[in-house]
Amino acid sequence: MTPPDRGTPERVTFLHTSPLHINTFENLRDRLAPGLKLRHVVREDLLKQAEKAGGLTPALRIHTGEALLKEAARGADVVVLTCSTLAPVAEEVSFEGTRIMRIDRPMADEAAGKGGRIAVAACLEATLEPTMELVRSSAKAAGKEIEVSGHVFFDLWPLFQKGALGDYHAAIAARLREASCSCQAILLAQASMAPAAALLGEGGIPVLSSPESGFKAALGALH
Repeated sequence: MTPPDRGTPERVTFLHTSPLHINTFENLRDRLAPGLKLRHVVREDLLKQAEKAGGLTPALRIHTGEALLKEAARGADVVVLTCSTLAPVAEEVSFEGTRIMRIDRPMADEAAGKGGRIAVAACLEATLEPTMELVRSSAKAAGKEIEVSGHVFFDLWPLFQKGALGDYHAAIAARLREASCSCQAILLAQASMAPAAALLGEGGIPVLSSPESGFKAALGALH
């Protein structure tokens, strides 16, 4: 077996399921940690498997875990899984000397800290239940009582798939405005949904997304 090529390892590696996420995290790096060396790995096949199966399967857990461990073996300090559908696997595997984390745990911790009613919005049905379970686990760890509801805008996902990001984010924002939600916070289950929060403006129910809070947590793990 050929040993892994460590070369000059990046400090943080992001495992994505779409190349469209790369700019999001490059922009966060430029704003929050200029000069930080990042690596981006795209495995679109993993999300396609999840979509076909309707969620995580035992085989898909193995494949995702292998992908995470492969990146850890290259020598990164932190490996971040940015796909919420696959994200539970990031908390099921470990590699000595590397922090493996899911992008959405910090967001869930923040929402759970508010207690009360939490709404989770997704555009991919396979993402909804893992994110709702994530929020429940964060609430349990924090000793908070919460009630979680789910909302799926499945008809908007094709906009993301074809790269119509402006239309995708505008449509999500419109759906969130239409939704009657008596809750303490709304979570956007997928990293791809994050820009929709900015379109809603200030003053309403807090809308939480995972990229920035997850990126900051990755930075924190470096120290």
